[in-house]
Amino acid sequence: MATRTAGGNAAFHNFHNDYAHIADPNERRRLALAEIDKAPFGWYHVRAIVVAGIGFFTDAYDIFAIGIVTTMLGIVYWHNADTKPGVINANADTAIKVATSGGTVIGQLGFGWLADQVGRKKMYGLELILIIFATVAQSLSADSPALSIVGVVIFWRVLMGVGIGGDYPLSSVITAEFATTKWRGAMMGSVFAMQGIGQFAAGIISLIVTAGFKESLLTAKTQAECGGVCGEAVDKMWRVIIGFGAVPGCIALYYRLTIPETPRYTFDVSRDVVKAGSDIKAYLSSSPEGVPDEINRVQVMRESAPQLEVPKASLRDFFSHYGQWKYGKVLLGTASSWFFLDVAYYGVSLNNSTILQAIGYAKGSTVYEILWRISVGNIILVCAGAIPGYWVTVATVDTIGRKPIQLAGFAILTVLFCVIGFGYHKIGEHGLVACYVLCQFFFNFGPNATTFIVPGECFPTRYRSTSHGISAASGKVGSIIAQVLIGPLRVRGATATSASPWLNHVMQIYALFMLCGCFTTLLIPETKRLTLEQLAGEVPGTPQFDPNNISAGNHHARSGSDPSDEEAHIGEKGVVST
Repeated sequence: MATRTAGGNAAFHNFHNDYAHIADPNERRRLALAEIDKAPFGWYHVRAIVVAGIGFFTDAYDIFAIGIVTTMLGIVYWHNADTKPGVINANADTAIKVATSGGTVIGQLGFGWLADQVGRKKMYGLELILIIFATVAQSLSADSPALSIVGVVIFWRVLMGVGIGGDYPLSSVITAEFATTKWRGAMMGSVFAMQGIGQFAAGIISLIVTAGFKESLLTAKTQAECGGVCGEAVDKMWRVIIGFGAVPGCIALYYRLTIPETPRYTFDVSRDVVKAGSDIKAYLSSSPEGVPDEINRVQVMRESAPQLEVPKASLRDFFSHYGQWKYGKVLLGTASSWFFLDVAYYGVSLNNSTILQAIGYAKGSTVYEILWRISVGNIILVCAGAIPGYWVTVATVDTIGRKPIQLAGFAILTVLFCVIGFGYHKIGEHGLVACYVLCQFFFNFGPNATTFIVPGECFPTRYRSTSHGISAASGKVGSIIAQVLIGPLRVRGATATSASPWLNHVMQIYALFMLCGCFTTLLIPETKRLTLEQLAGEVPGTPQFDPNNISAGNHHARSGSDPSDEEAHIGEKGVVST
């Protein structure tokens, strides 16, 4: 039996003594984690959502804003171009946008692995610092004889992408490991849904900045004529839009740097039973972190760590674990589903110019009108399908389930892309607008949300962040392929009257990728209302249990135990404070 410690009162509860009477560290682990899994939804959950969500708000803002900013860069830095003055070069435009995705792949793999090696707490906040620094640096970038503006912006956007990439596994895993089982999907979905709010904010800031420089912008009728006062105004505008992306990150930074380590990591990787139990109590009471007696903590850790049933992480164990088809197929399913999704997700944006034209927001009689309508048009497109889709997922993911939403989403998107691809010249502009809105809705009430949620749940704690990073990086590789290889096909055979003659065929290709996503979805498990330990196959007496997930010689588990037993034992433990 663990030694009881002195201290504690009505204001400062002695968390350690809640479990001091339980000698088996595995039992203490089960009971402690059950408190998180069965906790009623409270303000501490809202706080976790907001702290993680602001990162995704910033990520989406930075990525979405560049679509508006490249128009402004064309006005400023391509003002004297020989062909299409005032319009950014297509290769430069693609390079700037792909740079972020390239950096994101590095960040997802790197931060995902590091979070499993050194801990979630030690890495959380570092990625946000990188995003803030690179964002501010972008806004201060300038052209020079030795280095073009494109090179400078690409450099900083790669670094920003590394930070954005790190946010994916960290925010997903931290939210999952702190969430109550009943509403874990809604919590993770809410974090991801902040992307929609970030996209909306980018449009609003662009609108505000455009209105602020209205008088200067009215001096030029076309982008090619926007020089002098007009050009200077646009140069200031794009810097303000980019720079504002650092503001929400600065607000959230303190809370990320002071977040406690997730108890699951402390139990399963650090193997510190006392600290993990103390942190759980502190989290549920909205305290920063538990502060157990250090001497007793070290003593208990030395005695209990060898008895813990959860295997230790190692390279050999990693390949042994995923070398089994029952686990390897899950990683294959999450990674390939995200890959197929992101290839086609980019396909929707190829229609943006056509959609804006159809709703009357593509052109204007002055530079002010052009930029104003681009901003308003993008706000409309985000509100039309993306934002509703995100929040419908939040409302239904814990009742309908992740797998049905993802499978139905892929199936509906397959049909929609077939309609766009094979009926492109028959459905007309209004039909295209309708298909576009439906695609946006079912991307977000579908695989775009669930491919983020499921990898944060279905892997064991010791490899959860690494596996999420691998899955997310697969998606970004798909996005890069779409932008660099598949997207350019749309201009094949372009003429003065037809800028994108192959766009319908590209949509047909994307329909095939959506169909492939239907099949890869069959490889993933349904994670609704199951604890993370059940999904990892670590709970005896459940259908998911796998004896191979119990370290040899440490099988002390109660026969036939299940999550409902844990709730009963919480009531039996008799909380004592002295």
